[in-house]
Amino acid sequence: MELTTVADDEAAVHDGLDVRVHADLEPDTTYELDGFVFRTLPRPPGELLCRFGTVNDVHFGEVEAGIIEGMELGPTFSSGPGDEPYPEMMNRHAVADLVAADLDAVVVKGDLTSRGTEDEHQAFLDCYEPALGDRLHYVRGNHESYHGLHVGPATPFAVELPGVTVAVVDTSLDGRPNGGLDGEQLAWLRDLAVGTAGPVLVAGHHHCWNPESGSRPDDYFGIDPDDSERLIEVVAAHPNLVGYVAGHTHRNRVRRFSATRDVPFVEVASVKEFPGVWAEYRVFEGGILQIVRRISHPDALAWGDRTRAMYGGMFEAYAFGELADRCFAFGSAA
Repeated sequence: MELTTVADDEAAVHDGLDVRVHADLEPDTTYELDGFVFRTLPRPPGELLCRFGTVNDVHFGEVEAGIIEGMELGPTFSSGPGDEPYPEMMNRHAVADLVAADLDAVVVKGDLTSRGTEDEHQAFLDCYEPALGDRLHYVRGNHESYHGLHVGPATPFAVELPGVTVAVVDTSLDGRPNGGLDGEQLAWLRDLAVGTAGPVLVAGHHHCWNPESGSRPDDYFGIDPDDSERLIEVVAAHPNLVGYVAGHTHRNRVRRFSATRDVPFVEVASVKEFPGVWAEYRVFEGGILQIVRRISHPDALAWGDRTRAMYGGMFEAYAFGELADRCFAFGSAA
């Protein structure tokens, strides 16, 4: 069994396809349920102003999970003959969860496609647009930019919601798998922070390099070290930039850097494989909660459990992360 999700008022335990949701819990309270001892998230002060969601790494068109160029660890997994392709199945059920949650907006943080084709991009739109309409916002990832596919609205752009502004940046670089942020986007972000009274949450595809790392690789898999440092400098200079949320790594992880106080630099795992998740953000007057949830349909849970074994069995622990990587409070008014 796994304690997957803890919010301010509920907790979800997964035991294979059996999902037990414990609702109507009190915030900031210790419980012992289903053999787990945990504390619900503290509820930020003030009214709940809005709720929005994110997904990433949806990979329409992919046919085999568990492949990384240059790594031959196995095992890999594919949909069976005659079965619905797993990216379409996982995303269809993710959209159903997002719709059922009645969110104010959904931001898709890149890797919409597998091979960066127009047909794959259209499959993404066919899945998400009819259900979400103008609540849908998205940006490309490296699976698009590597193949030169330019899709979506002009970036950067801001999604204005009650109590928070989501600043969406394009970290993808044409012809490259790693990321960057040019001076124009950083200047836009700086101006947005100065001109916005409330909290600003930044969203992009690639994760930041750790400025406290002893290594500074030129081919860093996320945002290159120079641009990561410049982004961190902007966040450090503007306290209303309360977080940076990304995808790309297919794992749940949160890091905090000394230069940027308690600001979380977040990675959320993918839709298309274990653990198969989406992230909810509850925006209160005095702070924000991140609550990562597994896609709830039994078919999605079954596919997620199959793909735990990817990369020689190492993927399960890597992708799932700790509870504190999935569910936490941030952006406190204090």
